[in-house]
Amino acid sequence: MLTARGVPAVAILQVVLLTALGVLLRWGVPGWVAASVSLAVVDVAAARLARSYRVVALGPADVVTLTRVALSCGVLAVVVEHWAERAPGASAPVSAVAVLGAVALALDGVDGRVARATRTGSPFGGRLDGEADAFLLLVLSLPVAAAFGWWVLVIGLARYVFAAAGLVLPWLRAQLPFRYWRKVVTATAGVALVVATVDVVPDALARAGLVVALALIAESFARDVWWLWGHAPVRHPQPAAGRPT
Repeated sequence: MLTARGVPAVAILQVVLLTALGVLLRWGVPGWVAASVSLAVVDVAAARLARSYRVVALGPADVVTLTRVALSCGVLAVVVEHWAERAPGASAPVSAVAVLGAVALALDGVDGRVARATRTGSPFGGRLDGEADAFLLLVLSLPVAAAFGWWVLVIGLARYVFAAAGLVLPWLRAQLPFRYWRKVVTATAGVALVVATVDVVPDALARAGLVVALALIAESFARDVWWLWGHAPVRHPQPAAGRPT
């Protein structure tokens, strides 16, 4: 697990938050298992990320980001609990998913402001924020996909497909320059997913919003791939071994 200062307090905060949500929403065994396992997995992934960045102590913005992660685990627990109790294709309770998703999206704008206000921004914080965004989109896409079609999962899986491709193509793992547009795309996709979970707009309009979100996700990742391709190291072929002529 993470060894940086401040981690025990953040871990306790995450557990208390999920416990409160579980009691309030009356999760059964499936919900508790989903919440516990997902939190453990994402925290272990965060620990590995922190070690790779040689993090000594978590900043205030990192605490906000890890709180968003716990809320995303809560969304996943709600979805799993609902699917375990009813037909697998049924949509999850819209109120819980929408509220938790909306709060997590709102906090996405908070951690950046906290980092700037406290001057504690870091490459680790930026990467952690991006991974938290990706996880939130994934869990939000699950209930929406059940209602609108499984093509919606592309919105949530895009980041992980990109990461998997990097295992095969090392040049995809290079550091990308910061682009604020990525935050805009993520926020737009998150809002589209939350809106699609509640019956506040006609289905046709909600579906249109999801199509726009998918198009923006595709454009953003395509631009990143194009940039990485253009800046990939050029490998010159090595001359064959043999006697000089």
